[in-house]
Amino acid sequence: MAEGKYNMKNAAVKRILQEVKEMQANPSDDFMSLPLEENIFEWQFAIKGPRDTEFEGGIYHGRIQLPADYPFQPPAFMLLTPNGRFETQTKICLSISSHHPEHWQPSWSVRTALVALIAFMPTNPGGALGSLDYKKEQRRELAIQSREAAPKFGTPERQKIIDEIHEYMLSKVLPAPQLSPQQTPDDNSTNEAGEAQVRPQNGDGIDEGHPNPEADGRIVEDAREVHVNAGAGPLRVSFSAGLTVSRQAPATDPSAVTAVRVPTPANDRLFTWAAIGLAIAIAFLLLKKFLKSSGHDIGSMRGL
Repeated sequence: MAEGKYNMKNAAVKRILQEVKEMQANPSDDFMSLPLEENIFEWQFAIKGPRDTEFEGGIYHGRIQLPADYPFQPPAFMLLTPNGRFETQTKICLSISSHHPEHWQPSWSVRTALVALIAFMPTNPGGALGSLDYKKEQRRELAIQSREAAPKFGTPERQKIIDEIHEYMLSKVLPAPQLSPQQTPDDNSTNEAGEAQVRPQNGDGIDEGHPNPEADGRIVEDAREVHVNAGAGPLRVSFSAGLTVSRQAPATDPSAVTAVRVPTPANDRLFTWAAIGLAIAIAFLLLKKFLKSSGHDIGSMRGL
């Protein structure tokens, strides 16, 4: 990259070039991103679909636009590959994007945004701006198609980068698994509740922390929260979708049966009469004590 054509005293240029070097020094098996030679504020990227979802095996291309005052303002990014989760050539509405600058942390980076985007792929869209809610088998078909060829977009220079990224991702991605007949076609929410974790290789696993230990922020898409702990180390992204999941452990002895005693109507009547008798006895004792304290006794009461 011709660094001489850029103002190296500019904070945004210094930060972008630093991120480019970091990307080249620590490549990921789960994504690849490169800036354009003619404009380092324009990046091309591709992510692979997260494992164990209908996106597995897919290669999804997109572009990133970094603002002039990056990293103090968030980037805008969009997808170019049809995927069934996000609209193509439409800016994605996440709190890590330009739609919500109030949530952006300067310590986040292009790498952070791509890791978060992968984690968001299998979540329920919830009607968020720019989101789609395709059925699982449709998303699976799009994942298979995405491998055939890179999308055509932009100038020849941009297309060259797109093709280069696509070849790299093809060498890293596994074949897209077929949708099993047992899976319900209308089940569009995968890993919607609990903690969604993406574990890329080469040090890009989603775990606690972030490569830049300066912030502790929150990434949110619509009503869902993605907590980002920006301490040292990798990144953990977790989702809270408001769904309670209960789990029952299997019994140690399959023949063991827990006895549950259900009161019968006869037992209910017996308990009722016993309670009435106890109440009468208590009332009698209280009356006797009251009369005794007043100078009377039961015998004098009987003589009346």
